Amino acid sequence: MLTACLTLCCHLGDNYAGVFLGLTLAWLDLVQQLTQTLQRGVHLPLIERARLVEQRDWAAIPWLRCLSREQRERTLADLRVVDTQPGDFICKIGRPANLWFGVLDGLMKMSNDASVGVSITFTGIPSGAWFGEGTLLKRESYRYNVEALRHTVVAGLPAHTFHWLLENSIPFNAYVMNQLNERLGQFIAAREVDRISDPDVRVARGLAALFNPVLYPLVGQLLRITQQELAYLVGLSRQRVNESLRALAQQNLIRVEYGGLQVLDLNRLRSFGSDLLLGLGRS
Repeated sequence: MLTACLTLCCHLGDNYAGVFLGLTLAWLDLVQQLTQTLQRGVHLPLIERARLVEQRDWAAIPWLRCLSREQRERTLADLRVVDTQPGDFICKIGRPANLWFGVLDGLMKMSNDASVGVSITFTGIPSGAWFGEGTLLKRESYRYNVEALRHTVVAGLPAHTFHWLLENSIPFNAYVMNQLNERLGQFIAAREVDRISDPDVRVARGLAALFNPVLYPLVGQLLRITQQELAYLVGLSRQRVNESLRALAQQNLIRVEYGGLQVLDLNRLRSFGSDLLLGLGRS
């Protein structure tokens, strides 16, 4: 009887161990499947992550206010919004332009193709910016890359809706023409700064460009940006940007705050280094 009892107990112990091992393996398999599913979701193409625009997004779409009720309803039905992560591209050189983009929240940069030469950042694109209208008007492929520098919420208006608004809304035409005019001035100023190697001037002018109330109406007086993000935009090291920010702060042009920068004198920031530019013009 003792032998039978010991044998029975051993069998029960083996059974419990087998059940526990089976449950453990099943749980690990479930965790692995969930992880793979989440990873696939994060790396889905942007178009598959898109959602409809919501009322909370309207504040970052200022041109909606200039549309008639019918135009606004059609536009809201066609607009799509997507959350992008650092390193996501929403525009790539050579791809056909099929959307007009707006940054509802976050920060992106517009740049060249670094794989074929020196990396050049054309401009930063903060919250409230709408861009790409020139490419759509010319109906050509993108000639630049646009990449998220942080988690960024982006809206896209299909090209056919963009052109329909141009054909049917005079106020929308005025908004787009104003955008083009401001952007032309921005790129002329950027071309001037490219001739200067002084890092303080590059940082000052780069910051001033991000405080454009027409192109970037949501920025206000406080720009949420890290020193590393600013370094990406002006083409300098983070350490050198830190030195330039301290120099600009000492001249009461900016104030460095937690998580951002406040401009104290935008006009002086825009004209910072003008004497260097005049000197280059005479040479």
